[in-house]
Amino acid sequence: MSDIPGYVQDAKSVLTKDGFTTNDTWYHGTSSALLSSIKGQGLKRSGDRALKQAAKSTMATIGNNYTESIEPVFLTQSKELAYYWAQETVRERGARFEGEETPIVLQVNLPTHMLAKVKPDVGAASLLLTKSGEAFMSFLSSVYDRCGFGTPDIDLKNADRSEYMDTLGMAYIDKDIATACVELINE
Repeated sequence: MSDIPGYVQDAKSVLTKDGFTTNDTWYHGTSSALLSSIKGQGLKRSGDRALKQAAKSTMATIGNNYTESIEPVFLTQSKELAYYWAQETVRERGARFEGEETPIVLQVNLPTHMLAKVKPDVGAASLLLTKSGEAFMSFLSSVYDRCGFGTPDIDLKNADRSEYMDTLGMAYIDKDIATACVELINE
């Protein structure tokens, strides 16, 4: 299991036998290297421009075209899950960029008119077929076990859309999020 700092360990308060509870507060995990940009511009869809540019350069080097897609802002109901994804972001960026980066969790307080725009991340089904997805499912199982609920019971191929949000804690919003709605969670 990943080392999750105590100040983000919230699964016992947001996880039930039916999955993760949802309220007006969401979380986003990312790298500390992106914090300055987020403080200035908010959370932007496809926000890690440096990583996108590195992928584009790599594809050009090997002679392939790279078509950049606009990804939504990924959210979760749990600080703990957000921290997990922040670690993944730091790991992914560390393979391309030098420098000291650390995982950070951002609290996202959406205005009422945006709350209904948060959707289950059904697209995560493809991620869950990869090694990275297997690692997440293993981590998620350890969170469920620690909270006394056993391994989450989900058939990824036939799951209802809502199960991706409720059971897996995977959601997104296809809108940029203003800086006023984003707050860094500190120890």
